Amino acid sequence: MSSRSTKSKFPTTKNIISTVASVAATAMVVRSFARDYLPPEFQDYIYLGFRKFIYRFSTHLTMVIYESDEFHDNEIYNATQLYIAAKMSSDIHRVKIMKNRNQKNISVTMEINEEFTDVYNGVKFYWSAVAKKTPTRHYYNHDDSSSSSRSDERFLELTFHRDHKDMVINDYLPFIMKDAEMKKLEQKNVKLFTVNTTVRYSRPLAWKSVNLDHPATFETLAMDVDTKEMVMKDLDRFLERREHYRKVGKAWKRGYLLYGPPGTGKSSLIAAMANYLNFDIYDLELTDVKSNSELRTLLIATGNRSILVVEDIDCSVELHDRVAVEAGRAKEKEKKKEDKNVTLSGFLNFIDGLWSSCGDERIIIFTTNHKDKLDPALIRPGRMDVHIHMSYCTPCGFRLLISNYLGITQHSLINQIEDMLLKINVTPAEVAEQLLKHDDPDIVLDGLIKFFDVKRKENEEAEAMAANIKEEGELTAIENNGETEHSETD
Repeated sequence: MSSRSTKSKFPTTKNIISTVASVAATAMVVRSFARDYLPPEFQDYIYLGFRKFIYRFSTHLTMVIYESDEFHDNEIYNATQLYIAAKMSSDIHRVKIMKNRNQKNISVTMEINEEFTDVYNGVKFYWSAVAKKTPTRHYYNHDDSSSSSRSDERFLELTFHRDHKDMVINDYLPFIMKDAEMKKLEQKNVKLFTVNTTVRYSRPLAWKSVNLDHPATFETLAMDVDTKEMVMKDLDRFLERREHYRKVGKAWKRGYLLYGPPGTGKSSLIAAMANYLNFDIYDLELTDVKSNSELRTLLIATGNRSILVVEDIDCSVELHDRVAVEAGRAKEKEKKKEDKNVTLSGFLNFIDGLWSSCGDERIIIFTTNHKDKLDPALIRPGRMDVHIHMSYCTPCGFRLLISNYLGITQHSLINQIEDMLLKINVTPAEVAEQLLKHDDPDIVLDGLIKFFDVKRKENEEAEAMAANIKEEGELTAIENNGETEHSETD
């Protein structure tokens, strides 16, 4: 019986294999015939009908996530690449390794035609990386003014049971986006953006970037301790108040005004804030911008979680619209003037007008050496929320400097130097320059005392000269007034 059963099964298996081979051969012949003789439109129609027939019996759904459209990257694609890279197992046999000069770490992503299975809330999701040939397309990179071309279109396919469609859209993909955002913050290099003026005649103004390697932190900053703590608490509070800003109907931004003499650490404070928050810096030189429209283009292109810096604001922009009003110019001339220059009204509109809401989590910093020269419209509450006076070097700042530069906290000359600091105006930058001259604390601190003596004499001479100029000016004014009165009497 067993022998007969085996013999009866053998022809059946043989017939099945033969049938499958015949079907496969027939399919290949049909495919070859269709490709050679049928129009492409008819081929697509047959393929679509066949695919619909297969899908009719399938319980799974496939979502296609393209790398980009013609103009913008697809955030879901980029987020998924980061997410998968962190979860890839040994099941994947080919991975893509990359590192460019702006990256801290090596990036690992899934190579084309590889597959990855993920489990989320007990549900299996099947990811695959796909690419297809397309006509060559050219892209322009605004960050570094380089161009590139692509002849393929890349996308990810996500396959899962169709019953979980709502969970994928409302839960799984948002989870991936949030997870990738955290990973990007961990891997991010802080960048410094400046205006790329070399493309003005061929393209609109754009930003170019370099990595910001400034080592300044709040721990190393030679500032008053209370001021530093105030700034850090204000930054922390700003980051935590997204919903509060939405609730009160304000753009999620914060304005700082740093004012004080040159060399008091304004730039170092900005770098420390960027490193503390992990925010990029956009350094805006208003003299490079020729019109309000160019300014608008640049500010719209700034990213979220960034610091916009306008240094020496009192020297950076002439208040053209106010000059026009005072001179009584006609509206048409004033309009032409505004088109060709960055005006105060145009600039303020980007600071707290409608355009200020084009982005989230942004900090705006103005710096100036002469706060009294600023137009009140620039520094009123709501535009510059926090005013920070960057003072001359204090005893507290000096102790931090010698700890950082010399590695000491005690010395017989420290008290003498601190007394001198209370009487002589010296910037932290000047003190730091003296501390770099030698490694021996005795030699450095003795040289610093001699420097203070020279500085005292310079300050006294400068004060005497200023007093003389003031006295001469008053005498001249009195003489001119006397001449005027004498002329009127005549």
